[in-house]
Amino acid sequence: MRARAWVSTLRLRTLPAAAAPVAVGGALAAARDAFHPAAWAAALAGALLIQVGTNLANDYYDFRKGADTPERVGPRRASASGDLAPQAVRDAAYATFALAAAVGVYLPARVHQAGHPLGWPILLVGVLGILFGLLYTAGPRPLGYAGLGDLLVLLFFGPIAVMGTVFVQAPEDFWSDAGLSMPALFTGLQAGFLATAILVVNNLRDRVTDERAGKRTLAVRWGDRGARLEYTVLLGLAAILQVLSFARHGNPWHLLPLLAFAAAVPPLRLVWREHADRARLNPALGQTALVLLLWAVLESAAVLL
Repeated sequence: MRARAWVSTLRLRTLPAAAAPVAVGGALAAARDAFHPAAWAAALAGALLIQVGTNLANDYYDFRKGADTPERVGPRRASASGDLAPQAVRDAAYATFALAAAVGVYLPARVHQAGHPLGWPILLVGVLGILFGLLYTAGPRPLGYAGLGDLLVLLFFGPIAVMGTVFVQAPEDFWSDAGLSMPALFTGLQAGFLATAILVVNNLRDRVTDERAGKRTLAVRWGDRGARLEYTVLLGLAAILQVLSFARHGNPWHLLPLLAFAAAVPPLRLVWREHADRARLNPALGQTALVLLLWAVLESAAVLL
């Protein structure tokens, strides 16, 4: 029971959001003969650890702030349910963030060893990733409670993650080679749009209980219809950028990732239905994460072919 509670509170289904941009960043570097296995592995490990640390911190601090109540319709939370001691969840969050920091120390050192003077931006990205992961629900003014979650996910699970992954592998060529930096930017936006769509489903499902707890997500501010429109626009923008990628490269393989958007039809239908029981939105979370994962696999293949 205790082991199952730990697995549940890690929220492993959210990990594709952290892994997808790093995977695509590795493919972009490999396509330019710049793949660096150690740097890529460190970037992946750091991203996953920050995501897990954020999940643990959210479990603890949402419980402390009263956002996780018996009325909540999402998956069972360990701190709120009593399955785990809240202090144990908090300590695990801090330990995971510390491990992410330890892994992340290698990346600026790798950039410096490659002869590039700008190792500090990577250090800054890592520090901000950990800080925002903690302050998303912690502190007197949590970022997620102020409606900033969508923007942070878009940036840190999008352009920052993809461009950062490419940069640590090829720091000496990144800014001078438009074939590295520009695809990383636009591909990063696609990853960010799809990752944010996962958050939108989560916030739409929890809109009622979040509003009662004073958690002013965009779903709370904009209402159900606004959240549904946001979800649709995010998916649409990701698909449009894929078409533009094909138009830019003229390579038919760049149309391959559009197949991933066929998997977006079921969650899109779920999101646009009126649900008296908001728990019926739970499948849309996993389905949207699947869209992101499929897109990342197909985009990586398209880049390499």
